[in-house]
Amino acid sequence: MVVEDDEETILLVDGVATRPKGERPGSIRTLVAMPAYNEETYIAKTIVGAKQHADAVLVVDDGSKDDTVPIAEALGAIVVRHKTNKGYGGALQTIFATARDLGAEELVIIDSDGQHSPGDISRLLTELRKGNDVVIGSRFVEGSAGDIPAYRKVGMKVLDTATTLAGNNLAITDSQSGFRAYGRKAIEAIHISGEGMSAGSEILIQISDHHLQVAEVPIKVRYDIEGTSSENPVSHGVGVLMNIVRLISLRRPLVFFGIPGALFALIGVAAEIYTFSEYYRTAQFHYIVFTGGFSMLILGLLLATVGIILYSLVQLMQGSGGAVAPAAGASAGQGAGKAEQGTSH
Repeated sequence: MVVEDDEETILLVDGVATRPKGERPGSIRTLVAMPAYNEETYIAKTIVGAKQHADAVLVVDDGSKDDTVPIAEALGAIVVRHKTNKGYGGALQTIFATARDLGAEELVIIDSDGQHSPGDISRLLTELRKGNDVVIGSRFVEGSAGDIPAYRKVGMKVLDTATTLAGNNLAITDSQSGFRAYGRKAIEAIHISGEGMSAGSEILIQISDHHLQVAEVPIKVRYDIEGTSSENPVSHGVGVLMNIVRLISLRRPLVFFGIPGALFALIGVAAEIYTFSEYYRTAQFHYIVFTGGFSMLILGLLLATVGIILYSLVQLMQGSGGAVAPAAGASAGQGAGKAEQGTSH
């Protein structure tokens, strides 16, 4: 069945989530969902495999131009369509909103491009039912990372570190995995505001903020599939990193601005001391060193001031119950959405 409306995101009508016909709140215990953008080649196999582990399968079509929707509909999936491509984060927004509207107790999110194996869904659900709120399918436990290209391993570790600096205090090995399972508590707690691929990191930060219980299970990811992304993986990774860095600047302004500011200020002071000491010793004034040092000092003081101001604003927002920071991927979601859909890091 296909949910349609005249709005850009077909799920929402004047801000109210619509419910697919025939589905009642609480009638679905386990929902397997997948973002999809032009995935006609592999989506049938993914849906058929997912149906073996779920009460319902949800496909969020992100503006596909091929036969993704007809195939998903023919296989009995719930299909929610975006009229325009909104990116991976936009698809996740719709998935979580639909899961809440359907009253799902368990939500599994899997790629629709064939890189994830539906057979691993049972692993995630088994661990989820042990009392965990979130289960992450990791490529780095029990030797699962063997098939990952070396450059991807390096990139993922960089993104893992950046996500940790942004406020994710979770002890996990694969922060960029898109294969995850969520319990009811997590489904209600997670509200994504970004539309880019960095929405996965935003989710982890929200999980950490809400003190949800997290576990990992090993999974295998295929990297021999053609056409899973139209964007170069290096430029894609850099874009995600920049979005996470933006989130760090908003969540930890004293660290992001204060430390570099103090460093620049110290370098500037040292340069000024050197300039004047040399002038008194040799009567020669080093204008270049003086100008450079003065510029560094001013830059350092400006960065430190920005850090203090942002930190004060964050504390005020936290005290008033407001959001600490907007999504890391908000500015990049629309432009990069087409390339991002169907991409595993």
